[in-house]
Amino acid sequence: MKVLLVNGSSHRKGCTYTALKEVADTLEKQGIETEIFQLGAKPISGCIACGACHKTEQCFMNDPVNEFIDKAKDADGFIFGSPVHYASASGMLTSFMDRVFYTNHTHGQLDYKPAAAVVSARRGGTTATFDQINKYFTMNNMPVVSSQYWNMVHGTSAEETKMDLEGMQTMQTLGKNMAWMLKIMEAGKMAGIQLPEREERIATNFIR
Repeated sequence: MKVLLVNGSSHRKGCTYTALKEVADTLEKQGIETEIFQLGAKPISGCIACGACHKTEQCFMNDPVNEFIDKAKDADGFIFGSPVHYASASGMLTSFMDRVFYTNHTHGQLDYKPAAAVVSARRGGTTATFDQINKYFTMNNMPVVSSQYWNMVHGTSAEETKMDLEGMQTMQTLGKNMAWMLKIMEAGKMAGIQLPEREERIATNFIR
């Protein structure tokens, strides 16, 4: 089993990475393979709703979105991490998730795979960002993995983040809970329990 952890910060090993690494280390101790997927520091364009991905499972823009979509097919769970920018996820992660999940609406490569959000901040805006990221999961048939508190850490550097003992413990608990859910799902699969049938989406327009 494998979990993909997405670092939505342009800082490769900053506060968000530190939180994700704590989750990843816990997952590894539970026998779950992990990979931290770094978005990088280059701009990621927003979705233009062209619909090309509905036919190809790939976005026509050549950037980390397509690389992630390919990796996601073999992953069993996901954690998306972001710094707080004006009480929201980073613009880079927002654009990335918009395009990944727009593709998923048609192809369902993420459906029924557990996911969680992780956010980091100096001080405030964490709960709004946490809610924003979780909405992607609840619109795509993805079980949401919880922890003992909202999945957030505080600090202005990796060193300060490690000093947030409650935040670090929350990340450890999240890792344990993700591993637990993945193992339960695997046991269910081995027992012959099938995933829910994915129905064709019905879109109702209110203006006619």
